[in-house]
Amino acid sequence: MDTRQRGSRRGLIVTHVFSGRRLAAFLLLLSVNLVSCPSRASEDSDDSEVNRVMESVVVTATRTEESILDVAEAISVVGADEVNRMAPELLAEMLRGVPGAFFQQTTPGQGIPIIRGLKGSQVLHLVDGMRLNNAFFRNAPNQYFGLVDAYATDRTEIIRGAAPSLYGADAMGGVLQVLTAEPDFQGQNWDSRGRFYGTFNSVDNSLIGRLEAAAGRSGQVLSGGISYQYHDDREIGGGGTIKPTAYKVKAGDLKWRYQPNDRSELMLSVQYLEQPSTPRIDELIPGYGQDHPSSEQYEFKPNRRSFIHARYRLESQSRLFELFEAHLARQVITDDRLTQDWQEPEVTQEDNESQLDGLTLQFNSPWGGSDGPERELIWGMEFYWDDVSSSRVRSDLITGESRNTRGRFPDGSTMDSAAVYASNTWRWDRLTLNAGLRYSWFEIKLPKTTELEAVKLTPSDFTGDVHLNYEVSAGIALVGNIGRGFRPPNIFDLGTLGSRPGNRFNVPNSNLKPESVWSYDLGVKVATDRWQAEAFAWYSDYQDKISSRFTGEVTPEGRLVVRSDNLNSVKLYGLETGLRYLVSDSLEGYVVVNYTYGKESDEGETVPADRIPPLSGRVGFVYHHGEQWRLEPFIDFAGRQDRLSPRDAEDPRIDPLGTAGWGTMNFLASWQATDTLEIGLRLQNLGDNNFREHGSGIDAPGRNIGLWLNKLF
Repeated sequence: MDTRQRGSRRGLIVTHVFSGRRLAAFLLLLSVNLVSCPSRASEDSDDSEVNRVMESVVVTATRTEESILDVAEAISVVGADEVNRMAPELLAEMLRGVPGAFFQQTTPGQGIPIIRGLKGSQVLHLVDGMRLNNAFFRNAPNQYFGLVDAYATDRTEIIRGAAPSLYGADAMGGVLQVLTAEPDFQGQNWDSRGRFYGTFNSVDNSLIGRLEAAAGRSGQVLSGGISYQYHDDREIGGGGTIKPTAYKVKAGDLKWRYQPNDRSELMLSVQYLEQPSTPRIDELIPGYGQDHPSSEQYEFKPNRRSFIHARYRLESQSRLFELFEAHLARQVITDDRLTQDWQEPEVTQEDNESQLDGLTLQFNSPWGGSDGPERELIWGMEFYWDDVSSSRVRSDLITGESRNTRGRFPDGSTMDSAAVYASNTWRWDRLTLNAGLRYSWFEIKLPKTTELEAVKLTPSDFTGDVHLNYEVSAGIALVGNIGRGFRPPNIFDLGTLGSRPGNRFNVPNSNLKPESVWSYDLGVKVATDRWQAEAFAWYSDYQDKISSRFTGEVTPEGRLVVRSDNLNSVKLYGLETGLRYLVSDSLEGYVVVNYTYGKESDEGETVPADRIPPLSGRVGFVYHHGEQWRLEPFIDFAGRQDRLSPRDAEDPRIDPLGTAGWGTMNFLASWQATDTLEIGLRLQNLGDNNFREHGSGIDAPGRNIGLWLNKLF
């Protein structure tokens, strides 16, 4: 690793609009938290909704296999069969109706989850254990999670709340991990199986297809697939169509797993996704307070992600560890853009790329004698190296002349990091205690440019957390979590130069400090024969939080100049509450309600925090008729959000009077026609309601009729 060279530094590879508050008050009295339904769409899965969620095994919260009920943290899971039924444009859409989460969409093909009021680089995104977050991951809505194929996933696990000891930087609002499928085969004879999934949505005449196959035997499996999406221009409620919003997606993946013996496994995988050309619609149509769009042209052209990943697992009977796991990966994200400001003669072609190499080592070490509590130590280390390349070419449409200019980010910027961590668990009869500590070190370098002197920052810090889970009685647990996290400024925070959405223009600021957070929550989890429930009250106290600040200047093109800055403090509060009740063997009902409140203090003034989701949730029923039919009517809803920060009020994507509340009626049906064929119907926004989710740059889809099929072979 020390021999790598600069420049090639690779080192390693409802139709009714709800007022919101009255409905919420009623639901809060009735509910505790819906535990999101994580049943899996694999050939050997149990497709019954009675597959009780709290007993589901997850790996993200503790870096080892634990049931949701036994984990103190607030956990949600989204399974692959839910993706089949909903057929989202983006995986982030699946966080609608999930406790503690909200969905924001700037433009088709792009969207983010907001977890406990935080977004972007303040939430750690992982794919198969490795970081998706890179050096130019924005602390605002961004497109990068849209570069993960929703149709290649096995499940998505969400930790709601800070996870600083096991995951460190960026894990401030939570951790979202995508786990891709790993099919298994038994016996020594080679076998094979496959799947075709296809769906159509009327609201944008979209066609989505996924073809995958696997072949193998005990100890060796080769699997992979290809996905394709075509989306035409989006229809919104009331019959209007937004243009241009059409785009395409193509993706592919391949995975090989080999067990040389009973105690070890090697996995090699490759993932690829590209959006060849995706328009940024909020730049191309006038927003609130605008009499013309901000841009003549604005396309992400192309955006893509490639990922190569090796994993090695070893079971051992040594005194040092019981399980060892190593990951080695390279992720390359390309963020190229073609832009032209409104009525300006220059067209700009941007080329931006992050090459992120990562190495992680983890050990699971049970320890201690038989006379005390059961104890297990999870410990390890992580290393990441990120190279950023960035350039711009400006071409004058009148003269035909072209010139090279400084890129969106300082070309040749780097962000390297190293961390060591340890987290220990003690288990008594009813009480489980977990405590962890991490030390993280960063080296961030920006070369000198005409706007910025050379920058070298080496922030480091200790972070940690404590988790308690007390079993009051069988199936009922009281839980509590305390953690301190931090996030250093990245290349985006320090060095971005250029136009940004919302009619803004970003200028660099190299004088940034890391942001830190103290996070607290208390909750209850319930898992009985009839009830599945979870309720959390949480509070987060941020210091030196990095966010965009208006400088008061305006560019000649009329864009408001902003720069990243350390705000004094931000306080966020929330309640995640819901319920899932099994009425009978064939019928269950559920409800989710999320409430978030935020305020920030800056230079002695206290104002609402920005992009805080409104009160929102989902209520519905699931009915099974035998083993063949599944019916699910549900309502998605959100209350009015008129507590706007000064940045919100200036953002042309957000109504300065506040975002109106809304509700939609929806219906899902599926029919297991044969053992290998399932067919489904999807009816969404049945009232054709015209609305916008808070903070989004585009109106939500109107009435949609969707059809899908899932064929195994």
